[in-house]
Amino acid sequence: MRVVLGPMEGVLDHLMREILTDINDYDLCVTEFVRVVDQLLPEHVFYRLCPELKQGSKTKSGVPVHIQLLGQDPHWMAENAVRAAELGAKGVDINFGCPAKLVNKSKGGAALLQHPELIHRVVKACRDALPQHTPLTAKIRLGWENPNDCFEIVDAIQNAGANELTVHARTKTDGYKASEIKWSYIDEIRKRFHIPLIANGEIWNFADGQACIETTGVESVMVCRGAFNIPNLGNVVKHNQAPMPWHDVIKLLLLYSQYEIKGDKGLYYPNRVKQWFSYLRQQYPQADTLFREIRTFNQAAPIVEKIKDYQNTRCLL
Repeated sequence: MRVVLGPMEGVLDHLMREILTDINDYDLCVTEFVRVVDQLLPEHVFYRLCPELKQGSKTKSGVPVHIQLLGQDPHWMAENAVRAAELGAKGVDINFGCPAKLVNKSKGGAALLQHPELIHRVVKACRDALPQHTPLTAKIRLGWENPNDCFEIVDAIQNAGANELTVHARTKTDGYKASEIKWSYIDEIRKRFHIPLIANGEIWNFADGQACIETTGVESVMVCRGAFNIPNLGNVVKHNQAPMPWHDVIKLLLLYSQYEIKGDKGLYYPNRVKQWFSYLRQQYPQADTLFREIRTFNQAAPIVEKIKDYQNTRCLL
């Protein structure tokens, strides 16, 4: 079984990748997207989102990192894909799945699911421009609103020469509704096409991972939101490890605090850590209590102090 740590815009940055790959047996990571419009982006844009480029495009624990691009202009997508490869990216991924309204309004992400022919042109331009040894992958949803559109979309991507495809088993209009997950479509895609697949969507624990594999026939899965609910979700899904106990989550929060404050996003720490709590609260009831104590703070120092105090007074074994 192969488990991929997927991208989450504005949440899963390089610091979080470092923490989560250090405690999990992930096989691959994908960055937040690099937004491509009408120019070749400067090198610092790629280094900012993927500083792992400076260490062989791997996290410190050795997990390969692919750079994700989002855009709709075949020429400029190809130019930026080549730049990512020249900077040492282990692979390039193209985002055709982001459902965010702002992204879709500018004809990016899932908006392209309505235009398979343009998807084909984007993927082909990137594949033709990249060195053959650089993997080119893509991520899609099943369609904009009709899941049956996935077959034309996959055909466009496969014929354009992509090496692998992640399929989020919902349409754009399905959003993230658990009731709308359609893993059976991934099984049908697998039967009709030969492009290697990664299954994505509603994998929150070991049982979900096994059910997804059984339903789809695909041995590779991607986790995203669940990796924030349960920090060791990669090992839970891959090795049936027990979810991380709460006192260890507290230690991880303090480690994250050190990384964020020392890193280039220290000013954003209060929002980032509160965002993480919004996920943790879905798995750990204790997280709700601690969140109530920090939610009014807008600076890093009192938040860290409160977490330390919580650890010293309520997490002692």
